[in-house]
Amino acid sequence: MNWEQLLSLKRHGDTHKRLRKEQDETRLGFEVDYDRVIFSSAFRSLQDKTQVVPLSKTDFVHTRLTHSLEVSVVGRSLGRKVGKKLLEKYPHLQEVHGFQFNDFGAIVAAAALAHDIGNPPFGHSGERAIGEYFKIGNGTQFQSKLTAKEYQDLCDFEGNANGFKILTENRKGVDGSLRLSYATLGAFMKYPKQSLPKKPTKHIADKKYGIFQSQKEAFTDVANELGLLQQGEGDDIRYARHPLTFLVEAADDICYTIIDFEDGINLGLIQEEKALEYLINLVRDTIHKEKYSALQHREDRLSYLRALSINTLIEDAVRIFLENEEAIRAGDFSVGIMEKSKYKAQIEDIIKISFEKIYKSEEVIEKEITGYHVLQHLLNTFISAVENHHNDSLSSYDKLILKVLPETVDYKTNHLYHRLMNVTNYISRLSDSQAVLLFNKLTAKTV
Repeated sequence: MNWEQLLSLKRHGDTHKRLRKEQDETRLGFEVDYDRVIFSSAFRSLQDKTQVVPLSKTDFVHTRLTHSLEVSVVGRSLGRKVGKKLLEKYPHLQEVHGFQFNDFGAIVAAAALAHDIGNPPFGHSGERAIGEYFKIGNGTQFQSKLTAKEYQDLCDFEGNANGFKILTENRKGVDGSLRLSYATLGAFMKYPKQSLPKKPTKHIADKKYGIFQSQKEAFTDVANELGLLQQGEGDDIRYARHPLTFLVEAADDICYTIIDFEDGINLGLIQEEKALEYLINLVRDTIHKEKYSALQHREDRLSYLRALSINTLIEDAVRIFLENEEAIRAGDFSVGIMEKSKYKAQIEDIIKISFEKIYKSEEVIEKEITGYHVLQHLLNTFISAVENHHNDSLSSYDKLILKVLPETVDYKTNHLYHRLMNVTNYISRLSDSQAVLLFNKLTAKTV
């Protein structure tokens, strides 16, 4: 893979090349990507989607929106620092093509901003709830009517693939959805492969999948434009990651490691003294002890350690990427950047505490149970109505249910997979509170 292609400014529907040296510096294409994501309705819904604690009413716990903004800030720093060094290593990128180090930061920031845009309500438990509706719930009735890959898309419903669908899906009069640059779309794709065939390997890109069957054409178009290395054969559509994806992932890893931990402290799930000691272990080589000792309030101590920890991990991630840049472009780097961190032991200690004290806490588990019940009921209600419409067996109740669906949801298509995916995508776009409110309206219950 070469950087000239990887930094493509092309957008869906373009009929000519967009050259970097011809860009308007006051409205740079990669920066437009960021604007388009932040003004999208799908991004706004993240303000009420779970990051750590579903349906949390406290004002200091992160939502998916605040998390995404923070990841984008870290991603921008990572991209700029890496970009500066890459232009020194490959000066023709600047001298011939006109790329600037800020371009790398803008691409990573935009992709990072969008990285959770496809996540359903209630976080990863929401993904599982949707998947299990089709795997072991009423959705099993559709298995024999779908291809293996179509059915797997639903059984292993994946927020990353849903995000790519949201960013690229055509609608009547709206081709290419947000029409982001292909460089940003490439950096967004953490798992550039289909749900099948499953090939369990230790390679980070094989951990999950990132493309629904409905987006194969768009995905292949982006991958070919960027010159991503094709690794699958025939109908096994699979590519190597865009190198900047590793920076998007690193930004996410850095933020959830440190900031989820911070939320646990603020929620009282992790004892302050113990928690601060873990953070101090991470920044022991860079902490200014006198400055830290002078801080009187927990909020100030935590803020100082958070900032220092994030900066420490940013510098380490940049080092790892640059040391492995050629292997990454060759598709030979098989782990996430932070797996190579010299602070790996400290990171693992923090994640272990977060898992035990936060993710397995009674409050989180109770809210996840609510999420399962809500999402599976919504799926069953809307899919039943849509299928009854297709089979000309609508009840009066079904007719009322269909009126709830936004006009953007195409449930009249004759293709079963698209009907199911469109309804599922609609439910996945709901915020946590919207999902609960809709459930309450349909059941006349309060949860």
